[in-house]
Amino acid sequence: MNTPSDGRNEAAVAADDEHPDGHRGEAREDAVPAAGGRLGSRAPRFIRARPLLHLGWQVCVFMVGLAVVAAGIVMLPLPGPGWVVIFGGMAIWATEFVWAQLVLRWTKRKVTEAAQRALDPKVRRRNIALTVIGLVIVAVLVAVYTWKFGFVMPWKIKHQ
Repeated sequence: MNTPSDGRNEAAVAADDEHPDGHRGEAREDAVPAAGGRLGSRAPRFIRARPLLHLGWQVCVFMVGLAVVAAGIVMLPLPGPGWVVIFGGMAIWATEFVWAQLVLRWTKRKVTEAAQRALDPKVRRRNIALTVIGLVIVAVLVAVYTWKFGFVMPWKIKHQ
């Protein structure tokens, strides 16, 4: 089953499809996209060859990926590397599901584009200027507070 992906003429190849050249359960050479490796299941061949075992494998991969993504979502408001864990869960899903591979590929492309934009000299100068302006504002606020109140903290702490 060939389906279009993100507009780059890549094709998703299901591992269980019967290919015209007679191979079953493995991807053809012509199904390999130019820039991203093949799409589809990366389960071992003996698992892909048995439909029931492959379904169990997919369920396990989905559940593990779901647990990792859920942990990442919990880490977003709490301390911890939330986004890194979420993308780790997506990578786990991408070992088995084409939709996750396409989402991960799109995300990698967007992050690379953002990193290249951030390294642009004009953008760097703007970011440095904004940082300096922000630091000057904070320094002025701290100086005004210190001049008006001294080194007294704004909350009362009773000494024991």
